[in-house]
Amino acid sequence: MLYLVGLGLSDETDITVKGLEVVKKASRVYLEAYTSILLVEQSVLESYYGRSITVADREMVESNSDEILRNAQNEDVAFLVVGDPFGATTHTDLVLRARELEIPFRTVPNASIMSGIGACGLQLYNFGQTVSMVFFTDTWKPASFYDRIKENRQIGLHTLVLVDIKVKEQSLENMARGRLVYEPPRYMTVGQCAQQMLEIEDERKEGVYTKDSLAIGAARVGGKTEKFVAGTLEELCSTDEELGPPLHSLVLLGRRTHELELDYVRQFAVDKDKWDRLWKAEYGKQL
Repeated sequence: MLYLVGLGLSDETDITVKGLEVVKKASRVYLEAYTSILLVEQSVLESYYGRSITVADREMVESNSDEILRNAQNEDVAFLVVGDPFGATTHTDLVLRARELEIPFRTVPNASIMSGIGACGLQLYNFGQTVSMVFFTDTWKPASFYDRIKENRQIGLHTLVLVDIKVKEQSLENMARGRLVYEPPRYMTVGQCAQQMLEIEDERKEGVYTKDSLAIGAARVGGKTEKFVAGTLEELCSTDEELGPPLHSLVLLGRRTHELELDYVRQFAVDKDKWDRLWKAEYGKQL
């Protein structure tokens, strides 16, 4: 049996009782370690679970999934995923591969950023499509997120922006030369995300959002040091120090924001008077 086990958002104690039972009885335990990360080291997980864990990087999951699924027809294999098991298409691919091999599978769900972001005070059913923001380069600045945000904004819904992480990535030069040399981990911040969003708006000039659009920066959601900062996109460009270490996410407010949402989020505002003024002018409106 293949088990996909969600680990939640923060540390070793976020695993569910059912998930922990699966981990303890499994013949092999893998930890998917590139679509997201926990806020604790692998050794902490191993100590708490009482099991050794094999880290499954991108190469193993996407190119060598047969190793993960080895003998899973006859023994239990646990595949641990930060957040919820189906938070990334990679995990769906693994299940499809298991089906092809007639390997039975089960999932053990858990909290993810998609549900945990509700702690910022915005109501989950007022969110539209979730988008992803990758690190821009001098020659590559993908902007597909812009059109999805536009669709959300047209009907007044909030947008959760998931920001990029780079773990065990190779440079183009090392890839071309076939060298297994990896770059240091990089984690996008709210400030970098906000700056890239404004850069694309400057290029597209469709008025989907502006430097004065209200947004929320979120850090380490679900953890003991969870932090939120609210302000304009321009203000969030310079709040990284206040937000602290990774992981970060950003929420762009929709215009149908409810007064209860305003009251809750206001406590996180960089400038409460400015927040109130902009909200009164542009938000809380039924479209």
